[in-house]
Parts: sequence; structure tokens; C-alpha cells
Amino acid sequence: MLTDKQVQEIRSRFSIFERKIYLNSCSQGALSDAVQNGLQDYIASWHEQGSPWELWVEQYEAARTAFAQFINATPDEVAIVTSASAGINSIASALNFRERKKVVMGEFEFPTMGHVWLAQRARGAEVHFVSAEGNRIPAANYEKMIDQDTLIVPLTHLCFKNGFRSDVNAVRQIARRAGALVMLDDYQDSGTRPIDVKAMGLDFYVTGTLKYLLGPPGLAFMYVRKELISSLVPTITGWFAQTNPFAFDPQHIDLSSTARRFESGSPSVPNVYAAVPGFQLLQEIGMENVAAHIKKLTQSLLSHAFDLGIRTKTPADSEGPLVVLQSTDSNLLVQKLAESDIVASNRYDGLRIAFHVYNTLDDVQAVVEVLKKNINLLVREPANVGKP
Repeated sequence: MLTDKQVQEIRSRFSIFERKIYLNSCSQGALSDAVQNGLQDYIASWHEQGSPWELWVEQYEAARTAFAQFINATPDEVAIVTSASAGINSIASALNFRERKKVVMGEFEFPTMGHVWLAQRARGAEVHFVSAEGNRIPAANYEKMIDQDTLIVPLTHLCFKNGFRSDVNAVRQIARRAGALVMLDDYQDSGTRPIDVKAMGLDFYVTGTLKYLLGPPGLAFMYVRKELISSLVPTITGWFAQTNPFAFDPQHIDLSSTARRFESGSPSVPNVYAAVPGFQLLQEIGMENVAAHIKKLTQSLLSHAFDLGIRTKTPADSEGPLVVLQSTDSNLLVQKLAESDIVASNRYDGLRIAFHVYNTLDDVQAVVEVLKKNINLLVREPANVGKP
């Protein structure tokens, strides 16, 4: 567990805390000195050398290796893409829906996931959504829908609108028994706890850098299980997907034998320079430490919400990072927090409070004070049963 002094030292590396209480990592991570220095390194290389592509490609490949280590994969299993959408689309384009047609996903997926697979209906896909029970989707609900006709099961690790965490292992086992592939969207959780894609038994894993990985927008990483790579031929492609991008041959496709075949055009070099320092900073802190600290903050806010009789959309036993409180006017509640220099966000009728390793129990208390003053903007529980 991190000490208060250690957390304050971490917090001091994010200058926004000199002016604000930042609780919106579910939308964009705060900017650290390490990430800022990474951007400055890119700018310096551009100033000093003009177009040092050999250096930039070297940095690009270093990012692939660093992220592979972060998730316990090999570099050959990692694709670097401009967004999670780009990665998912590349995989979707490589699948066919002749023998198996069904795509089964929960209704808590981020819109991108739904949109990408719904677009495959023109190619024969049959998309089915697993229904929630309140703010949860029990794994048993997936079991009712996954069968021998299921090709792939896209699965969000953490829901962006209520903080519900999927039972990845249970859903993966259900999918495996039916012979279906599993794709985990970890965008709302990656950077808050250790991730081991091998231990999780995933076929695909996708995340981006702008949230809890503390990096910029415009960069994402995708893991593809090594045994699958050669069998998947994407029709969404580009020059950096080729075995030798610098062959400059427009008349032949020669896809890389690695996960790089799922990439497309020129790499986002500035974002590569900025992204790697973000998740390296997290590794220096220790992902177990990050997870334990976030859990403490999450449980503190949930406990306060219980005491105030506030209805939470997030399960009471959540370990974070996202806590969502049900509001009668979530837009106005975000404004009220902003008046106290607290940065948060909302989705639908939910106020979203997102914790990271740079937040403190004082931040929790500051939020609680605003909630008390604006209790009329929150949905109240008629009676509380069992404290979280």
C-alpha cells in the first residue's frame, strides 16, 4: 500500500492539482511531467534532425515492446493503432461469417464496439446483445446466448456508464466451450491494476492510452493471440501493415507475419513519444500499489454515498476505478462540482467520479461536501440495507 507521502509525491508530478481536483480519468488521464517530457523529446528530435524516421521507428518499436511487457505478451502479438476503433475494425474485417454468424455482446459495451459489429451485418454477421439485470450483467445471461453458431464475444472489462466490472473469466469459459473467440475492451480499466493477457486466456485485447494509462489521445494498442495471427487477413490495411513498409511497393500485399498486419498507415509518432512514459510511470509505482490505492478511494466514496442515502449505479463491492452516482440532473451536478474546482463527468443520469493513483481521501471528502450541498440533485434510496 502506498503511504500518504508517496501519493503526494506522485500527485506533485501532475500540475493540474495545483489548481483543480481532477476526477475525470475515465475521459482523459491527467498530464504528468513524464508525459510532457516525452512530447518535448519528440519536438526536439523534429527541430534538431528534421525527419529522423529511423529514430522514430525505433521509438515506435520500443513502445510495442514496452506495452507487450505491460500486459505479459510478446512484441509480435501487439499492434499499435490510432484508436481502439481502428484495431477492432481491423479484426472484424479479417473475420468471415460463413460458418459462424453470431456476435454476442453485453448491452454495456461502449458504442464503438456495438457500431463496429453492427456494421458487419452487411457481411453476414448476426449481432445479439446480452441483457442486463439492473446495473449488472450476470455471466449466466451470456450462457443463454452463446452457442455453436457464435463467432466472437466482445466484452467490456469495465462499463463506462456505471462502473460494472465483467466476470471476464466466467464469460471466457462459456465462450471457449462453444468454440467462440473473446475480445476484451479494457479501455476503462487498463492502467488501474495488473493485466496478464495470457493468464486471462484472451484472443484479443484492446485499449488506448488517453485514460488510465495517462497518455495522449490518438494511440491504442491491440493484442492478438499468436496462434491466431496467420489465419487472419484484414481487408482494412495500409503500408505499415506490410512485412517491409519501406519497400514502397503498391502492387503487392505482403502482410507482416506478426500483429503488425493489423496496423494501417503512418504511425502517430508524437503520441508514441508521449504514451510510453505514462505507463512506465505506472510500472515504477507498481500496479498492485495502484490497484490497492484506487480500491481504498472507491470504497470510501461508496461508503459515504451509503451514509447519505445516495443511489449508486456502481456495485457496492466495486474496487474502482469508476464510481457512478445516480442524479436527477447530472449536467448541473458536474457544474456544481466545477464551481468547487472539481473536474468530473457524467453519462446519462450518472455522475462519474473516476479515481487514479494521484487522488486522495481529501479528494473524496471534497466531493462529498459538494454532494451534501446538492443532495436535491441526487436520487435517494428509500432505505439502505447492508452497508458496503
